[in-house]
This record gives sequence, C-alpha cells and structure tokens, in this order.
Amino acid sequence: MTWVKICGITDLAARDAAIEAGADAIGFVIDRSSPRYLDPEVIATLIEAVTIETFIVSVDQPVSTLLRIVADVGATGLQAHGSDATRAAIAGVAAGLRVLRPVPIRDGVRSLGDADVPHGSIPLFDTGRSGSHGGTGTTFPWDAVSDVEHDFVLAGGLGADNVAEAVRIVRPWGVDASSRLEVRPGVKDTDSIRAFVREAKRT
Repeated sequence: MTWVKICGITDLAARDAAIEAGADAIGFVIDRSSPRYLDPEVIATLIEAVTIETFIVSVDQPVSTLLRIVADVGATGLQAHGSDATRAAIAGVAAGLRVLRPVPIRDGVRSLGDADVPHGSIPLFDTGRSGSHGGTGTTFPWDAVSDVEHDFVLAGGLGADNVAEAVRIVRPWGVDASSRLEVRPGVKDTDSIRAFVREAKRT
C-alpha cells in the first residue's frame, strides 16, 4: 500500500485529520518565507504523542542547526531543500532519520543525478519552479520518472482528484501533498486531507 505524507501541517485539526485518515507521515515547515512556517516550539507540541512519522522540512538551513531542531522537536525524519540538501541528507541518514531528498523536475527533466541522492535516502520528485521549493500545486510529466527502479516519493500538484491515477501510472513507493489540500496557503482543509489519503491508498 502506498506510503502517504501530508506536508505543511500547521494546526491540530490538520494533524488529527491526517492521522485519523491513515496517513503514514506528516511534515512541518521551518522555512520562514513559507506560509506554512511554524516555530519549532509549536512543532514540538504538535508532534508530542504522535505515533506516525514526522518530518522537518527546511530550506538552506545549516546542517548542524537542522539536526538540532529535528532532535529538539522529536521528529523522525527530515526533508532538506536548498544548496546544502545533499550534505543534510547524508547527515540525516547517519543520524538514523528517514530522509527525503527533494529532486526538482524542470521541463520534464530531473535536475539532479543519482549521486545527489545519498544512499539510504529516498528521492522526492517534485515540480521545479524558479524561486520555489515545492508547494507549487502543479504536476510535472510523470514519464520523467518512469525509468526509476528504486523507491521514490511522488509530489507536485497531487490532490484527491488525481492521486489514484498517479499511483496507478507511476507506481511510486510514496506520495506527498500540501498546497492542493488547502483552503488558503498554510491552512489545510480536513476533508481534502481525508479524501487524499483515501484515494492514495485505494490502488
């Protein structure tokens, strides 16, 4: 069954909807430029007593700082974007975390090679857009990842209306969604979360 992550959680209602719907993981953003930003102290309260996987999502965070935040809030995984993402992924794997290594797809082409996805991490293929690190709400041509033979997570423009088709066609190990599950940037719609998880796990 497909692994499902709901990213950009900002409140208890969204967290609980994801857990109750059967999501396997939830993500929390610590990039201050994002409308989904949360202070680590708030994240710690939302993670407390959660039994599914929990991810810290960062952009250009110093690796030592990122690992400290992950440990302080009690998260089990990390998803680092930006210029230091590969080094962060290596450090995260060494620390025993579940690591998602973002790989942007631009113009139907993967922008990073296998060498940029450290052993032990899982590539997360997302729509690449200048000035953005995910959350675009748009899909990329799925045939761009048709030759990938190892586990990967599919992201980019996924919602309840297309995730079942994506799983059927692409056969990813996991899927990740954020912006298309929102009523406005940073605020998740709980019904959309439930529908997404249901459809993602339907096939």
